[in-house]
Amino acid sequence: MKRPKPIAGIRSLVNKRRPIIDEVVRETTSGGIIFRRNPQGALQILLIKDAKGRWTIPKGHVEPGEEPKATAEREIREETGLQEMKVYNWLGKVNFRYRRAHTLVLMTMHIYLVEGKGDTDKLHGEEWLTDMQWLLAADAVDKIAYDDIGKLILVGMKKIRDNKL
Repeated sequence: MKRPKPIAGIRSLVNKRRPIIDEVVRETTSGGIIFRRNPQGALQILLIKDAKGRWTIPKGHVEPGEEPKATAEREIREETGLQEMKVYNWLGKVNFRYRRAHTLVLMTMHIYLVEGKGDTDKLHGEEWLTDMQWLLAADAVDKIAYDDIGKLILVGMKKIRDNKL
């Protein structure tokens, strides 16, 4: 019995994989962990549900010449309809990568702590959102689809508590 050569077997596996990546691009997004106090004084966080059914925070691409903080404010207004807000601290950034056809995208997302002001019950999300809810902070941490954002929600909760916001 003739045994197959190991290299030939590996080549056949490699050839069945996705096409080669032609380019690598860097993109920057910015968003906010938006909070408010409900009438009972409990801390709530606003989460949105994207078209793939994942709970996340409002965020979007930083336009050329735009500062990440300004992007966070703009994207919050566009995605949630929340017009009045106060941006407090930069909480951190999340780095991740994903594939878009033949492109590897290296993404950096800046996240800010934002207090919802005005009528925070009168929100209207963009059409692509499948849901948007104010959740108790602990529930928001449980529901968020991305662990790194969940960790920054916890950082934000500590800043809220420490600064008595």
